[in-house]
Amino acid sequence: MRERSRSPGRPFLARAPQELRLGLVILAMIVVLTLLRPNFLSLQNILEMLNATAYNGILVAGLLVVLIAGGIDISFAAVASVAQYTALTVANATGAGLGEVVAIAGGIGLALGLVNGLLVSTLGIASIIVTIATQSVIYGVLLTVTRGQDIFALPDWFSSGLDLLVVNDAEGNAYVLSLQIVGLVLAFGTTWFLLNRTHFGRQVFALGGNAEAARRVGFGTMRLNLLVYGYMGLVAGLASLVQAQYTQSVSPTALVGRELEVVAAAVLGGASLEGGSGSVFGAILGLALVVIMKNGLALLGVSSYWSDFFTGLVIVAAVAAMASRARRRWRDAPGLA
Repeated sequence: MRERSRSPGRPFLARAPQELRLGLVILAMIVVLTLLRPNFLSLQNILEMLNATAYNGILVAGLLVVLIAGGIDISFAAVASVAQYTALTVANATGAGLGEVVAIAGGIGLALGLVNGLLVSTLGIASIIVTIATQSVIYGVLLTVTRGQDIFALPDWFSSGLDLLVVNDAEGNAYVLSLQIVGLVLAFGTTWFLLNRTHFGRQVFALGGNAEAARRVGFGTMRLNLLVYGYMGLVAGLASLVQAQYTQSVSPTALVGRELEVVAAAVLGGASLEGGSGSVFGAILGLALVVIMKNGLALLGVSSYWSDFFTGLVIVAAVAAMASRARRRWRDAPGLA
């Protein structure tokens, strides 16, 4: 049987890891944007990008685990909306403090995530269908109960007391280590630890790589699905508080509809939609690409209405690149005629 050629003459970039190629694209974007807008690399703009993208970034950390496990969750924005609205409504009504608010938001997110995991495990339906359905149900209930009313009056401690470090330069400009930045770092750090330093992480990769093989070696797929989707829900609940503190308001309609950017960042970073592959470093790079693109368009004066258009193009390009790599791996596999 003839072994197919491994195409040693392919260009370097075609053989390079996804993270390296993504890093080169990001570097090129930074160079171009810095030349066009010198303030792009200012510390103030970098901090603002981190604050503005913290909500999406925390969700990317959670979604990465779901994608590696071979699933996908579309309901996280609706889960975040319910957790956010409920936790801060209770805080306004009862005077609950930070610990109680975090427990309420995280608990609601965890519970709804476990429902997703249970349905995915028992119904035998693709996870994208299940989570689209739960998104519609959760969001519909939220709008019915709240009648779409926003919350603008938040507890004083929540509005102003969560910046961890404020530094002023000689010109009086303030540089803030905010809750958003700390939450973003903790989310990616926790996800990295779970995926790379725990037995749970190894099982998640095994489940996404070959679910049937994982069952045969004794992995409890229902338990894993409950943990994976529960973690996504918990992350969504906590991310909702980060977003509310950033915007200083709560709206039941503000978060749903932003799922595209989260999925784009995870997929761009190399997380396979078929499961079994992905890395925290790649997810961070994917998030950086989306954030830099959006910020660069804003600095260049491009209408915000084009953001989704370009994000969609980037997703198509990322998925096409994944399909191309999969075809090359199949073609280059030894022993194929």
